[in-house]
Amino acid sequence: MTSLFDLRMVIGGLLALYGIVLTVMGLFASSDTKAKAAGININLWAGLVILAGGAVFIGWVLLRPLRASDIQEADTDRPKVE
Repeated sequence: MTSLFDLRMVIGGLLALYGIVLTVMGLFASSDTKAKAAGININLWAGLVILAGGAVFIGWVLLRPLRASDIQEADTDRPKVE
């Protein structure tokens, strides 16, 4: 089995990491921080949304993994430039 670099895993991992950081910051936000955003805990909500986006990317990788045969078939569809 060939190991292929999949950018979806990098994007999903980074989104998940940033989502975790923002969610933790939102959980421990002060009342002054919430007051600046009209009473909404924006770090918590943004962190949860970004975390969900990271989960979508990682789920996409797990449900539809990249295969070398798919890439080879895609290369044959292109016209050859001479």
